[in-house]
Amino acid sequence: MAGKTKVMVASAAALTLGLTAACGGGSDDKKSDNNSNGGASFNAAATQVVNASDKKGGTLNLWSPQDADSFDPAISYYAWTIDMNRLYSRTLMTYNPKPGKEGLDLVPDLATAAPELSSDNKTYTFKLKSGLKFDDGSPITSKDIKYGIERIFATDVVPGGPSYLRDELDQGQNYPGPYKDKDPNKLGLKTVETPDDSTIVFHLAKANANFPYELALPGGAPVPQKRDTGDKYALAPASSGPYKFDSIQPGKGATLSRNTNWDASTDTVRKALPDKIVLTITTNAEDMDSRLIAGTADLDASQSGVSTQARTQILTNDKLKETAYNPNNGFIRYAALSTKVAPLDNIECRKAIIYASDPTTLQTARGGPIAGGDIGTNMLPPNLAGTDAKYDPYGRAQGKPQVDKAKAALQACGKPTGFDTKIAVRNNKPAEVATATALQASLKAVGINAAIEQYDGSQIATVVGSPNNVAKKGYGIMIYGWGADFPTGYGYLAPLAMGSFIQKNGNSNLPEINDPAINGLFEKGLAEKDATAAAADYQAANVKVMEGYYYLPFVFDKALNYYNPRLTNVYFHQGLAMVDFASLGVSDGK
Repeated sequence: MAGKTKVMVASAAALTLGLTAACGGGSDDKKSDNNSNGGASFNAAATQVVNASDKKGGTLNLWSPQDADSFDPAISYYAWTIDMNRLYSRTLMTYNPKPGKEGLDLVPDLATAAPELSSDNKTYTFKLKSGLKFDDGSPITSKDIKYGIERIFATDVVPGGPSYLRDELDQGQNYPGPYKDKDPNKLGLKTVETPDDSTIVFHLAKANANFPYELALPGGAPVPQKRDTGDKYALAPASSGPYKFDSIQPGKGATLSRNTNWDASTDTVRKALPDKIVLTITTNAEDMDSRLIAGTADLDASQSGVSTQARTQILTNDKLKETAYNPNNGFIRYAALSTKVAPLDNIECRKAIIYASDPTTLQTARGGPIAGGDIGTNMLPPNLAGTDAKYDPYGRAQGKPQVDKAKAALQACGKPTGFDTKIAVRNNKPAEVATATALQASLKAVGINAAIEQYDGSQIATVVGSPNNVAKKGYGIMIYGWGADFPTGYGYLAPLAMGSFIQKNGNSNLPEINDPAINGLFEKGLAEKDATAAAADYQAANVKVMEGYYYLPFVFDKALNYYNPRLTNVYFHQGLAMVDFASLGVSDGK
């Protein structure tokens, strides 16, 4: 197509504020502890690579207190499973394997370079590297990438997962996914073309500067049609990365070994140091923490923070503290308030919950300022462009419940003596259960009786992620946490507040917000050519969300995590919001 230019993939660093602002200047930042030679010291991994090494061999032992949502790239949506995907699946572009702001930039992965962009900013053309292979030795082609993306449309077979590419590329075709595709080659999605095996072209309906970030999510990974087993694909996904699955046992774990058909010369992103990676799923988080400290486990894959007992042990032991870190990770921990469950369909009743809550006890339940984070004041993380650090519409920074305002809101919603509701919380997230309990206590003080219902966290997509189930169960309050799908205000807030993101299963817009004014601000932001203007649109959307009293922010999250001292190349990756698994190695080769 005429008029093509090289698109410069937007540096996410240009769209974000610095790490110092994200940390909020708390006493736990410990900048002076950061060791310039890359040695271990408290929080060193937050800003630099610790124990840099290219030593190969050994086994990396990952543990997690929660099962994966899915290892199917079309479904993977937990932050840690997105991180895991970097071990076995590649995308056209991916995040730069660097600490600090550089980690927010996209770099070529399967693609030879950044895409060519048409003059109207609506057509993206990628060229693939040569020599790319799946783990069975078959070549990776543009058709495999297209097929992998088409699977996202088959929500009846592979439900859940990010919907960005589906929303972007359908454009009224009502494409049903490859399983119902009438095209003889099962490649009937019209907005994606594969003129040859090394070229893939995407046609957008309108300009969208976020599109390269959307392609960098796991759903942009190639899937060979001949190996697709539909809803069973998560049990044996094909590998385009340096590791392949030897076994996957839901609820128990997985084992990965080297993919001998991966060619390091085509991959500048992944170090691929361990010979083997073992993931163990446990229901006993405290036992996992004990194993981490004892050195028989290497890292909590979920990166959700150690339990209270381990936290005390680590922070009071200088040696253990050396390999602990607690950066502001870009997540917000919060309660979502359902607009479809009475009486929270009344904004005044939602106000009552927010004002009755005690910001300090909720922060304490999350782990306090060091292991929990700074008190949350609005619904944009402090490290994204468009955030106003002083924006505190609910007066939460003062750290106290506002009982008078809560009672006034109860009067206004016609429930002067309070009401009954339910809090839904994952049973395998101790900090979430603790916040539910803290919230329950503060609500009780104004007559709001909130019964806590715990559920299996691995079923989140069909429990709180199902609007029908939420209505059926009467969940008025849902404890949750969220990090940006990609580092812009849209990448964080749109899935939580834009009407088009509401799904039957795997829903993240838990309040079911569908406000034309909010939707319009997100759409306006996508169309902006200037990042500063887009950031202003997303901040305006944040203001509208806060005015609707849909969310009760707890903390701008910090999680105190610990890693085995034998690990090499440990650093917090800002784009992934956790340690980069694909860079890790083990110093002892065991």
